[in-house]
Amino acid sequence: MTTDNRQQSTDNSQQTTVNSQQSTDNSQQRIGIFDSGVGGLTVLTQLYRQLPNESILYFGDTARLPYGTRTPSEIVEFVREIMAWLVEQDVKMVIMACNTSSALAMEMVQAEFDIPVLGVILPGAQAAVQQGKRIGVIATPATAASNAYRNAILEMDDSCLVWQVSCPAFVPLVEQNRIHDPYTCEVAREYLAPLIQQRIDTLIYGCTHYPLLAPVLRSLLPAGVTLIDPAVRVVAAAARELELLGLRNAGTALPTRFCVSGPPQQFAQLSVQWLGCTPAVEKISLPTVVSSEAGRKPSPVSLESAE
Repeated sequence: MTTDNRQQSTDNSQQTTVNSQQSTDNSQQRIGIFDSGVGGLTVLTQLYRQLPNESILYFGDTARLPYGTRTPSEIVEFVREIMAWLVEQDVKMVIMACNTSSALAMEMVQAEFDIPVLGVILPGAQAAVQQGKRIGVIATPATAASNAYRNAILEMDDSCLVWQVSCPAFVPLVEQNRIHDPYTCEVAREYLAPLIQQRIDTLIYGCTHYPLLAPVLRSLLPAGVTLIDPAVRVVAAAARELELLGLRNAGTALPTRFCVSGPPQQFAQLSVQWLGCTPAVEKISLPTVVSSEAGRKPSPVSLESAE
């Protein structure tokens, strides 16, 4: 990932400027993005590349990762809490930089929150059908079980063949910074074997953590297989949506604000290899939100910073 010079400053005068700008111009509000951990940094990188003027609030639910082995009801509740908090932070748009959340909670989000929200499933599926006919999907157990990618692909082009593989070990390996561990290569070889046997021509990263494993995956796949990163497409869709709604920011981006639910220092240390610098990270406590209260202002959050 490229070096980001937009990390959060702790200067109080800058925070005053942030509040002033947000109150006078909706286009200068932040885009909120969330994931279970560092996987969403793949989407953040695309935001920096495609929408360099946009200010961003990044949330990683690191205290509860991995999402992929959670039940659908747990995922829905987690996303409801995160969305309520993001709305409280006055973001202008939310990108669900988590395939599991996009697969299982999008219907709830659209029903309960009056804010533009984009998920990664449809953009990823669309990119895949434009590329090939024999499509493989590597995903978390929850995303694979939902059949979200299979259904989206076949709805767009029912002549495609789709194979999905559940990869429960990938997210923990990334979050443990074991990408270049020989064991990770062994696990990846096992996961990819049935897809290679089916002679896939296209492979979707069905989790935003997985592009971080690209060097390992590419070394194991036939040269003719095209890798699809939904992050590229979802940010392109966000750009179109912002333009359509008149929310595109023409000014200078504010420093990115990073928040997590787990230890902030752990996230900061892990993310530096992709951000190119050590971000300032806040630890927050998400509000408890029940369905009937979703979208309303949650209770105050506690903050803990890691410089």
